[in-house]
Amino acid sequence: MQLGIFSVGDVTPDPTNGRTPTEAERIKAMVAIALKAEEVGLDVFATGEHHNPPFVPSSPTTLLGFIAARTKRLELSTATTLITTSDPVKIAEDFAMLQHLADGRVDLMLGRGNTGPVYPWFGQDIRNGIPLAVENYALLRRLWREDVVDWEGRFRSPLQSFTSTPRPLDDVPPFVWHASIRSPEIAEQAAYYGDGFFHNNIFWNKEHVQRMVALYRTRFEHYGHGSADQAVVGLGGQVFMRKNSQDAMAEFRPYFDNAPVYGHGPSLEDFTDLTALTVGSPQQVIEKTLSFREMAGDYQRQLFLMDHAGLPIKTVLEQLDILGEEVVPVLRREFAALKPAGVPDAPTHASLLAAAASETKNEEVVA
Repeated sequence: MQLGIFSVGDVTPDPTNGRTPTEAERIKAMVAIALKAEEVGLDVFATGEHHNPPFVPSSPTTLLGFIAARTKRLELSTATTLITTSDPVKIAEDFAMLQHLADGRVDLMLGRGNTGPVYPWFGQDIRNGIPLAVENYALLRRLWREDVVDWEGRFRSPLQSFTSTPRPLDDVPPFVWHASIRSPEIAEQAAYYGDGFFHNNIFWNKEHVQRMVALYRTRFEHYGHGSADQAVVGLGGQVFMRKNSQDAMAEFRPYFDNAPVYGHGPSLEDFTDLTALTVGSPQQVIEKTLSFREMAGDYQRQLFLMDHAGLPIKTVLEQLDILGEEVVPVLRREFAALKPAGVPDAPTHASLLAAAASETKNEEVVA
């Protein structure tokens, strides 16, 4: 089980004092959060991709490259790479470059985002969202796996004898997670290729999450990649902790009530009851996170959102200390004890490289 955090990079006023951080402060805060994640023993830091206020992470590979230079162990990922509005050639080249700089500590999560206007900004039509995701990823896979690509599709100019550079590190492309909270077509796409499926269940009830993950697992097995319980699943979540739950609820409530996404909607109590949000003690976070197995089965990656809604960086770093010291060690131990034999670990560059070497050896033996 990989345990980590993701950031959407929102620049939001602190509702308790009205202060809004500058963009520079927010970007540097994201770096500090990533460094703290490694310090406290987390496995993954992931950044979103947005091209509109109030968000700052418009260039994930720039941010992750900077973090790569200052970390040694942390897996670097995205909480969405916009496969629909980003050129797959640029994605192929940018993430291969990041792979080399980070010594393989890179994967990415593909998605369509939740901002409709981004499509015309990048010359696309939102009504083509699913076809764009399908076609662009098919090209991205070829660019990483074929040295010379001839290609023609519907949404971008043709390629003739094109080689994406640099080539993936050790000829092993980064692992890909397909992220969707509502589209079965994306779960189907992940299953078809045998890639990972990430459901960022921060807004959804467990019944919906369960249906989406079950669809992916069933289709993963249908396409011959292994049994359903061998499919690679990741989940999102949100937490805010203090020593006792009453203090956590009181401190977090103004941030929840004014959050840019779910503020002025359901009550904090209703939202924590219906979704993955946990506001309470470390033990409550442990218990609720372990309960995610009931809806998703044995899964490989759990990412928490912790720096949103205007929370000051000091508070976020305190939260990471609690997560690393009191929550993550217990989750690691409990998830490991519960995981049946045969359920794979989260893929890494090392494991993918070993699998590729084994496949090559088997082919040589057969030949």
